[in-house]
Amino acid sequence: MLRWAISFFIIAIIAAIFGFGGIAAGAADIAKILFFLFIVLFVISLILSLFQRRPPMPPA
Repeated sequence: MLRWAISFFIIAIIAAIFGFGGIAAGAADIAKILFFLFIVLFVISLILSLFQRRPPMPPA
């Protein structure tokens, strides 16, 4: 998902360079949404992994 956000960000930069303001704004908005969605899913995954039960380690 982060790859998609970076792709849309690059599309927005290229569109802005060539003067396509509407396309650049749309691609930048999509990139922002995907980036924040990635952050939210990452934090949820991190929290869930902290609360998972791990089997006890075998004696050495």
